[in-house]
Amino acid sequence: MSTDLSANHVFDVTQENFELEVIQASLQTPILIDFWATWCEPCKTLGPMLEKLAAQYQGAFRLAKLDVDQNRELAGMFGIRSIPTVVLLKNGEIADGFSGALPEGQLREFLDKHLGEAALPVDEAPEDDTEESLDGRIRRLQAELALEPASDELRLDLGEALLQAGHASQLKPLLEALPAGMTEDARVQRLRAAQQFSELATGSPDDASLEQQIQQDPQDWGVRDQLAIRQFFGGQPEAALQQWLHILQHAREWEGGLPRQRLLTAFGILDDLDLVGRYRRRMASLLF
Repeated sequence: MSTDLSANHVFDVTQENFELEVIQASLQTPILIDFWATWCEPCKTLGPMLEKLAAQYQGAFRLAKLDVDQNRELAGMFGIRSIPTVVLLKNGEIADGFSGALPEGQLREFLDKHLGEAALPVDEAPEDDTEESLDGRIRRLQAELALEPASDELRLDLGEALLQAGHASQLKPLLEALPAGMTEDARVQRLRAAQQFSELATGSPDDASLEQQIQQDPQDWGVRDQLAIRQFFGGQPEAALQQWLHILQHAREWEGGLPRQRLLTAFGILDDLDLVGRYRRRMASLLF
């Protein structure tokens, strides 16, 4: 946990201050509770990102850090079964939440969904920001990494930017340079999944050829899977999810349950929380 609790936007939760600083305070300002523990590796990724966003959003919400080992009764009250778990309180009630260490883009979407446009972070790019600015960010991170080649944080930031720009094929050397101890890091897993997806798309026939093959044999699940991967990295993520759902519906156990695994991998890569939520529900309806 970071020690920089700037501008009082981040605070530690205890049994003594919970009612006043969390429940009562949420009547005025949304409170985001971060359930964490010192031994939790994903918490070490998520916690600093949440603290950075709390500072950037300048009071649009406050971040309450709750160590589950020190506050077992409070964690039990919320039914916490895994960490990290994040819960948003508004007007004294639970408004939403999630488990796991989401990437920063998904965290921003989660916050903006509940806080509204008035709560945009102070350093967020303007709406008319162009692709060139993303390219500029990539160049800046590349330059900074050249000056600090031992910085794994810069390496991951660069990987996220490359993925956002659609350059998943460039992730492999960055991932290979990371220490073995970071394999469980949520961002590493996300980038690695994207890189592996990208490799599967390399060398496959073009979309038109694959679609023609599907017309000839709608049950050629391998071809449909290839098309989905190409669509996923070709700016058509929803079309890709539809393809995998189709396979899941008609051949659930194909290749040892690969359709379900493809969907879960895609959910972990995508930043669009609404899209992911809709297709998670559709997948669940097919499975259960």
